[in-house]
Amino acid sequence: MLDFQNMYRAYRRAAAGKRDKQKVIDFELDLSRNLWEIIHQMEDKTYQVGGYHQFMIYDPKERKIEALSFRDRVVQHCLCDNILKPYFENRLIYDNAACREGKGTDFARDRLTCFLREHYKKHGTKGYILKYDIRHYLDSIDHEILKGMLKNIPDRNVLGLLYHIIRSHEGSTDPVTGRKRGLPLGNQTSQWFALYYLDPMDRLVKERMRIKHYIRYMDDGVLIHESKEYLNEVLARMREKAKELHLEFNQKTQIMPISEGVDFLGFCFYLTDTGKVIRRLRTSNKRRWKRRLKKYKEEYRVRAKSYDEIKRSIASYNGHLAHGHTWKLKKKVLGSFVLTHALKDENAGDDPRN
Repeated sequence: MLDFQNMYRAYRRAAAGKRDKQKVIDFELDLSRNLWEIIHQMEDKTYQVGGYHQFMIYDPKERKIEALSFRDRVVQHCLCDNILKPYFENRLIYDNAACREGKGTDFARDRLTCFLREHYKKHGTKGYILKYDIRHYLDSIDHEILKGMLKNIPDRNVLGLLYHIIRSHEGSTDPVTGRKRGLPLGNQTSQWFALYYLDPMDRLVKERMRIKHYIRYMDDGVLIHESKEYLNEVLARMREKAKELHLEFNQKTQIMPISEGVDFLGFCFYLTDTGKVIRRLRTSNKRRWKRRLKKYKEEYRVRAKSYDEIKRSIASYNGHLAHGHTWKLKKKVLGSFVLTHALKDENAGDDPRN
């Protein structure tokens, strides 16, 4: 992290797509001095996280985002890209799919599809799926447990920086243990911490319980096995491990027959009697997409959004829908999607709003 070229590359990655933002422009006006200042603070161990800017997002559900300053985001990029990524990549299981190079949502969906096909070759449609989800995952991560999991990082200076970043977030206090918990949604380090925090659960499932067909995307996991009784045993062991980590499964955690399908990363996966895996868009996502299109029609009607903006947004949705069996859905929904402008008020004159 004390190498200027590494810090400069971190700045480039942090600035990507944000070069028109005022905070980025201000940082760039004296770029070399700002980068050297960060490096000198690292050397002197005087670097301090500058605090968090909080705001809310509401799609698909309400979440509180806590964002760092641009300067701190440069530090996080340098830390994650040069230290955390190589350290954690060698320790995470292959099927831990979130936020890793060469992986992500597409990888996780394809992996689950592959698992269902492999299961069908041996057991047909007989079998069960264990779907689990952690209640308020990031908000529940125990600071002391996390620091204990990081203690084997050999560089004491890096370890001190990681502890400082963990402490920089106020979080909340566990009512049972009285210890601090919670990571900020928005930190790049939070992604790597969250990937690693459930690694003991991954090891339990893959290595001790010998579940071959297992995929996890952050706090959302799916296991496939031919025996419901064995999955019940696995779930009991997983609850014990979650309790050790001061976590709790939510109401979405359940065991169901493969014939009922499973909801995972925005799609419902179904295994047919012929061995084909069907992906259908989740019902809540369908409703949200239809509401979004209705909103676009109104925004275009009153000239609040341009045709090109709507076209780009629909292209993005089409890219997501392309990962499932959604041809009929697109034909039905987009077939009736027509954009029209409102007629101008003849008495409005030359009012530019018209």
